[in-house]
Amino acid sequence: MEISYWVSVVSIVLLFLVSGSFSIDNFHQAFPIVEPDPGHTKLRLSREGLEAISRITTPIAAVAVIGPYRSGKSFLLNQLLSLSCYEGFGVGHMRDTKTKGIWVWGTPLELDIDGVRTSVFYLDTEGFESIGKSNVYDDRIFALATVMSSVLIYNLPETIREADISRLSFAVELAEEFYGRVKGQDVAFEPAKLLWLIQRDFLQGKSVKEMVDDALRHVPNTNGDKNIDQVNQIRDSLAVMGDNSTAFSLPQPHLMRTKLCDLKDDDLDPIYVKKREQLKELVASVIRPKIVQGKPLNGKEFVSFLEQILEALNKGEIPSTGSLVEVFNKGILERCLKLYSERMGKLGLPMPEQSLRDAHERSREEAMKAFDEQHFGRHHAKRSAEQLDEEVKEVYKNVIMANEYQSSKLCEALYTQCEDRMDQLQVLRLPSMAKFNAGFLQCNQSFERGCIGPSKANYEQRMTKMMGKSRSLFIKEYNQRLFN
Repeated sequence: MEISYWVSVVSIVLLFLVSGSFSIDNFHQAFPIVEPDPGHTKLRLSREGLEAISRITTPIAAVAVIGPYRSGKSFLLNQLLSLSCYEGFGVGHMRDTKTKGIWVWGTPLELDIDGVRTSVFYLDTEGFESIGKSNVYDDRIFALATVMSSVLIYNLPETIREADISRLSFAVELAEEFYGRVKGQDVAFEPAKLLWLIQRDFLQGKSVKEMVDDALRHVPNTNGDKNIDQVNQIRDSLAVMGDNSTAFSLPQPHLMRTKLCDLKDDDLDPIYVKKREQLKELVASVIRPKIVQGKPLNGKEFVSFLEQILEALNKGEIPSTGSLVEVFNKGILERCLKLYSERMGKLGLPMPEQSLRDAHERSREEAMKAFDEQHFGRHHAKRSAEQLDEEVKEVYKNVIMANEYQSSKLCEALYTQCEDRMDQLQVLRLPSMAKFNAGFLQCNQSFERGCIGPSKANYEQRMTKMMGKSRSLFIKEYNQRLFN
């Protein structure tokens, strides 16, 4: 009796687990959406955060805050969301980073953007340069935040360093690959608005924009230092994003930084409070729904987009824009290959080899032109184009084989018909050279007209040999019977 009781209890617990009753009831909290793997080099999805996002049916926009660890990103997000540290994102006062991976606040802000009700999620990211992580891991965090956000707040304490500019190399590559296309054409996804946020009390008489412009000014490199060259290239390339970035300065909220969580607005510097409200208005004015291939994403579509991006960024030793380009070109590649296959599928097989080659070249050219007009990526699309060409060749090989089979089948049938006809003419009760010649000519003509494709040459040889034997045999029999 006692054993059966515990069996029942265990069964109920298992049923509870399997039925997925761990669904989230309270979304007014932060959830991880991307977490580090055990080696802290790659990223993996967290179902909790994805559930918080996927339930949203309206268009989604995301605001991500990135920057060095211990730079106050989590506190800033709580301020933007009007939340205290005790109810919002966790704020760390110790040297360990509090946020691991990327976290999302489960309750989005609802904004009316250009007449469209939009759900705005706020994302907290793990800080750069913390202890025990690889640079590649930092790059993956930065890359993912860059791709998934609508507004990317680059939170920098005090000043802009060379390393801070180098971090933008991935964002620059994305800009060149995806955003530098002809206006009016679809883009893979709309670029994130880059917002330089400098947390500094005094700007030494400069505006924050002047400060950013100074940091992005070309640095002389008389000694040919490769690192300086690389950073200068990034500086130059940031011009691509020039229309898509802005700058803002925010003073320190209070001198006692470790006590910030316990302070109310009345205790904070009034200038900070005023600037914070202006920052909220600025973010609200530049945010737009996340657009992918011309379509705003809802919750489930955003999660699907995130899964694709993460898979691409986890490929290889380092995250690359090339892998992202392949993700976005995959659907276009499939459509172009389908276009080629449909064109070739409409051909009436068998057909002459030269005609098939001509049809292949026309269809291939049409498919490659369609890919060239639609593809994403300016530099990395070559690999996708080469892949399309390889797959077109594979389809063409199959068409060639089908043409050979149909040609052989047709020519074999015509050959057999002629062979049977010759056999019938051999056994005529009253042999007639005129009848034989007429039948012989008819066979040749029907074979010549009907047998087409790659097998024709082979069957022509067989036909000539068979017909020659039939003629010789008929004449021999004819002469014998005539003599007799």
